[in-house]
Amino acid sequence: MMEEKQVSQRKACRWVGLSRNAVQEPVAVNEKDAALKEQIETLAKRHKQWGVLKIYRRLRKQGECVNHKRVRRLYRLSGLNLRRKSRKRLPEAVRKPLVQAQACNECWSMDFTSDSLTDGRKFRTLNVLDDYNREALGIEIDFSLPAKRVTRLLDRLVDERGKPQRLRSDNGPEFIADELQAWCQTNEVELVRIQPGKPTQNAYIERFNGTFRREVLNPNLFSSVQQARRVVDEWLVEYNTERPHQALRFMTPVEYRQAA
Repeated sequence: MMEEKQVSQRKACRWVGLSRNAVQEPVAVNEKDAALKEQIETLAKRHKQWGVLKIYRRLRKQGECVNHKRVRRLYRLSGLNLRRKSRKRLPEAVRKPLVQAQACNECWSMDFTSDSLTDGRKFRTLNVLDDYNREALGIEIDFSLPAKRVTRLLDRLVDERGKPQRLRSDNGPEFIADELQAWCQTNEVELVRIQPGKPTQNAYIERFNGTFRREVLNPNLFSSVQQARRVVDEWLVEYNTERPHQALRFMTPVEYRQAA
């Protein structure tokens, strides 16, 4: 068509109903780009939920003097683009702004997640997050996590990090129990509960839970609670010290705390 009619490739493809990608020749990659492409693929294989921006920032921290456009081009060339989920449109409603913490230990958020072992038994995880620098302070894992286990984890975190001014949680039975209320009164910590059915009021921990599920719970098959604890402990170190966070200007939680 292009030779006989003397038309452009774009017009010829439109006439015959063919995608231009089907007729374009593959882009050649030089040796320098091939080495960088291999590094990008290695990071993407290790961190399957990291997008191009996190991989680019990780490369920069490793000492690679690379341009973000070059990284994006090689990232797309490798076919690593993550699938974007379309967001459901919600009706307009009155939104309450989420109060942002201005320092570490100003507000900690807590919430539960759950998963199943390979034998079908369900286990739970109690996640605690510092709202200021999004640092995961601790994750407790067991088949049952009553209010006493919640306060035990908080005692350990207070010994390591100091006590928070506020604790934010939903209205789960472990969080409205007398055990936790007594702990807060003893330690002079304000207990803030969100409105029922309003998870956006606890957005920091909800965002963390999504990342935790995508990067740890969903990709792994756990045969025991001990294995789950070992995997989660290794991931916590990586999350706090290696994983760049877009809301923190692509610093890790530990770097952001040290900078503050």
